[in-house]
Amino acid sequence: MCWGRGTVWGGAGRGGLGPVVLAGVLSALVAGCAQGGTTGDVEPEPSAKPSATGARTPRPTPQGPPGAPGALPRAGEVGPIRGEDGLPPVISSIPTKRKVVFLTIDDGWEQDPGFVKLVRDRRVPITAFAMRDAVEAKGSPDPAGGPGRYVGAGKWGYFRQLRDLHVPIENHTLTHPDLRRLPFDGQRREICGSAQVVGKEIGTRPALFRPPFGSYNTDTLRAARRCGMKAVLLWTATVQPGGKIAYQVPDKRLRPGDILLLHFRPNLAADFRVLIDKIRRRGFELGNLQAYLDASGGVRRAG
Repeated sequence: MCWGRGTVWGGAGRGGLGPVVLAGVLSALVAGCAQGGTTGDVEPEPSAKPSATGARTPRPTPQGPPGAPGALPRAGEVGPIRGEDGLPPVISSIPTKRKVVFLTIDDGWEQDPGFVKLVRDRRVPITAFAMRDAVEAKGSPDPAGGPGRYVGAGKWGYFRQLRDLHVPIENHTLTHPDLRRLPFDGQRREICGSAQVVGKEIGTRPALFRPPFGSYNTDTLRAARRCGMKAVLLWTATVQPGGKIAYQVPDKRLRPGDILLLHFRPNLAADFRVLIDKIRRRGFELGNLQAYLDASGGVRRAG
């Protein structure tokens, strides 16, 4: 042990060390400390360990944080969610009285690595709805968000990084059409095609579907069911540049179970910090959406 503040040594009296022995012990310890050695109750440096040749090899870096982030539902907290006539339910909010909200992000144009770092470091629970053309940078993003710096920078590799942080990657069509303008077969191609691409690139087929613009009809629900979607996710509020919340309710405030919609756009990391702090100042937690949907009894991912 290399001593410092708080270390206590016995004296030369009863139970202590004699002067000669004490001097020898001190000399040995000083030499050990000078060489970086450790004894007794001080653990060795965990970042490296000796190899067979005596060299020190780096400790393996952990592969992402353990467990999915976000508040989890308590027993009996979540009300049931059911679709009608065997069709997937359309969900705008989660039936709970707890002050918890859910963050969802659409498209995939702007792929800022700083946002991935924020999600990892602050363990933010999000659900991403990927649109193929946006992720692969086919075409141009909506200029309303400002000029992009990272458009298509990582493509599907960017979303695999998010997946490794326990972010579910869900379905937002191939090309972002207004589905109500398409016949059933056209809607099915958009939804099933997207599910196949996400499954191939991410390794897990999506279970949730978000219609572009929130536009859907009965054919959309039928096509979503045909493509294996368990629910259609809408939202109760959108988040604008600067982290400003645009509510869709008359009283203009957060409510328990709200689902918030964001987009992968410029300055997302900065806006996200503002949003998270704002939500928490208002006494709300950030919930794990998939866990709450599972607890509803009617929306479970296959496998």
